[in-house]
Amino acid sequence: MSITGQEKLEFIFSRRSVRAYSPGEIADSDIKSLLEGAMAAPSAMTKDPWRFIVIRNREVLAKLPSLLPGGGMLPTAAAAILVCGDLDMAFERHISYLLQDCSAATENLLLAATALGLGSCWVGVHPSESSVGKVKELFELPPAVIPVAIVALGPAAEQPEPRTRYNPASVHAEKW
Repeated sequence: MSITGQEKLEFIFSRRSVRAYSPGEIADSDIKSLLEGAMAAPSAMTKDPWRFIVIRNREVLAKLPSLLPGGGMLPTAAAAILVCGDLDMAFERHISYLLQDCSAATENLLLAATALGLGSCWVGVHPSESSVGKVKELFELPPAVIPVAIVALGPAAEQPEPRTRYNPASVHAEKW
C-alpha cells in the first residue's frame, strides 16, 4: 500500500507549538540532528548566514522569559537553540535575506524536532529592539550577529492535535 500525498503532509500538520515539557534531556546526537535539519534550509544565494547557540544551562533558560515576552515555557524546556544571523554573511548584507534564511532554518528546526518526537516552540526575538538588545548582551553576540528566534525544545508534556490552517480566502488564482 502506498502512502498518499495527504498522508505524507500529516507530518507537517503534526508540527505544533508545545509550551509544556516533561522532565528529560536531549541527547547530543539529537541536538546535532536538529542542527543538521536547520542547516538543510534554503538560503539566498546559498550564503547560509545562520548561526546557532545551544542553550542547556538551567539558569540561562530561567532568565530568558524576562527578556522575551513569549518565552514563558523556556525554563521548563530541556534545551533551547538561539537562531541568529550574521549580517556580514547574508546575501548583499541585507537584513531581509538574513531574516528569510533564519526563518527557513527555524522552521526546519521545528520540523526536525517533530521528526525526533520532541516538543518545540518558536519564540521570536527580532524585531523587538528591546529583546534583540538584551539577547545580544546575554549571549555576547558580535555586532553583526542578529538574534532572530529562540526555539524551546524538550519532551512534550502536551500533544496538540495535528491541524492545518488552510483558508481558501487567503488564496488567489493568477492575480489578486
